[in-house]
Amino acid sequence: MSSPIRGEIVAAYGRHFLVKTATDIALPCVLRGRKGGAACGDQVEIRLTSPGQGVIETILPRRTLLHRSDSSRDKLIAANVTQLVIVVAAVPSFSEELINRCLVAAENQHIDALIVLNKADLAEPTRAAFATLLLYERLGYSLLQLSAKTDIEPLLPYLRGHLSALVGQSGMGKSTLINALIPAAERATAEISTTLDTGRHTTTHARLYQLDETSGIIDSPGVQQFGLQHISSEELVWGFKEFHRYIGQCKFNDCCHIGEPGCALLHAVGEGKIDPRRLDFYRKLIMSWRPPPGATSILKPNAQP
Repeated sequence: MSSPIRGEIVAAYGRHFLVKTATDIALPCVLRGRKGGAACGDQVEIRLTSPGQGVIETILPRRTLLHRSDSSRDKLIAANVTQLVIVVAAVPSFSEELINRCLVAAENQHIDALIVLNKADLAEPTRAAFATLLLYERLGYSLLQLSAKTDIEPLLPYLRGHLSALVGQSGMGKSTLINALIPAAERATAEISTTLDTGRHTTTHARLYQLDETSGIIDSPGVQQFGLQHISSEELVWGFKEFHRYIGQCKFNDCCHIGEPGCALLHAVGEGKIDPRRLDFYRKLIMSWRPPPGATSILKPNAQP
């Protein structure tokens, strides 16, 4: 029996993977008999089953794991990343709730987050979108506006030294961004599809591209929803960084911050220390775990989340 070979997953199609070894050889592999699955960015040990194919036997300990989940399914996005890059655009309109869900996922894994406002050449709608996103810059998240189809250079310093995961809704220009960063990306995707015998599913798989010796980026399919059922309701509040100083300061120890008397977060909103949009997004999330009877939004009726 051959000895295990270490490598990194650079493409994932369901239970079929492409693993790049230390000798720069990319081998198609399958994952057998393991619950939980594997993801792009995973460091693994494989064993050859034929000269050009292998089986993943061990997934080595992960530093981070990004995934989304609902009540019935857990979808792995990327492993061992150090930065989440959230791509949005003014046209088509983006979901601010999705941004908040992505930020919670990043906070949960203690990784950096960067919001990229793409299609900046659409001047008027971009101006309004940027004003909405300034809230997140004030919270300490990096915010960058650019037009990927004309100039990708402003993004490069943010990627340096990171293994980044790229996420965003369909239509935000992720593919344009990836092709600007890696001109050969489309060809590489087609080659992987052929190698893994999966057909040309360019929007349904994750792919890791190496930018330089210390930087890489994982492209993932567009998402319209980002479920967080794998994060407990107790952990959820810690996904909002500006809430941290108020946690434990409420009148009741079991305060869910959804309108209880003596809630420190609600008091902070009243004092202008927490933006009401953020507390409302938190409440939408927590109510999906334990919706309280008669709960209402803290936003004014005409406010736009």
